[in-house]
Amino acid sequence: MLPSHSLFTIIIIMKPNLSISLIVLLALAGVGRAAPAGEPTNAKEAVRQQAQASSITPAMLAAEAKRRAVMTAEQLVWEETLEANLGNFYLPGYYKEKDAKHETAWDYLKDDPALPRLLIIGDSISRGYTLATRHVLAGKVNVHRAPENCGPTANGLKKVDIWLGGGKWDVITWNFGIHDRNTAPATYRTNLEALLKRLRQTGAKVIWVRTTPAPPSGTNNEKFSDAQCDRLNAVADEVMKANHISEVDLYTLLKPKLAELQLPNNVHFKEDGYQLMGGEVAKAVLAELGRK
Repeated sequence: MLPSHSLFTIIIIMKPNLSISLIVLLALAGVGRAAPAGEPTNAKEAVRQQAQASSITPAMLAAEAKRRAVMTAEQLVWEETLEANLGNFYLPGYYKEKDAKHETAWDYLKDDPALPRLLIIGDSISRGYTLATRHVLAGKVNVHRAPENCGPTANGLKKVDIWLGGGKWDVITWNFGIHDRNTAPATYRTNLEALLKRLRQTGAKVIWVRTTPAPPSGTNNEKFSDAQCDRLNAVADEVMKANHISEVDLYTLLKPKLAELQLPNNVHFKEDGYQLMGGEVAKAVLAELGRK
């Protein structure tokens, strides 16, 4: 059964010949505005989130209704999942990207049943390297991404079962870091251990991705410092070492290249940075799949 909270799917299935204008009017009653807001990475994003809270326009809804009218049942379920989890900050952007026919990290992926399945869990940094990872692993691995900016470990404990879904995973890469910059180290450790236990229950090979560096001191408007980053990585390294979990060390990879690859005054990266990260994650996934 499809989720019942979205009027998009209900309208299209029950009345496939309804005019788009009517679909829009009905959809405005319940789509987008009620979606939970995903946690922004920084204060600037928080301001934008407030501005975008009602920015799902009738034109965007009309375009989305057209897309959904030709989707399979599986695709509709995925769209419903995104609608319920992307929040008011990310959902409008996703609709705009799809209306422009752009590829996104959250695109529905039809698996090649002959290939292993990878799930990428993490915040906006991991979203940034999802497409690069998918492109490198094309024809080798089905690369999926969790249907939101996964935020801090506290959110992970609430939402991990939604992200895992009902399918079988062969590999899971995961990171929780920047959003946990103000989480007490003991709590961060406990949360990581609980999440790791749940991920292992899937039977997948699990790979930790180390938290990427903070912007250079003195140019950081995002309240994420070197000291916080080092503390997060130190706690996570201990947890992963104690549990024999492989790591992708994006911190060491990127630290000497921040001036070249990181956006100014920002925890995020330029496209070249995400391409580099995606290649490193893909390499680790293939190595893990190759282990007995």
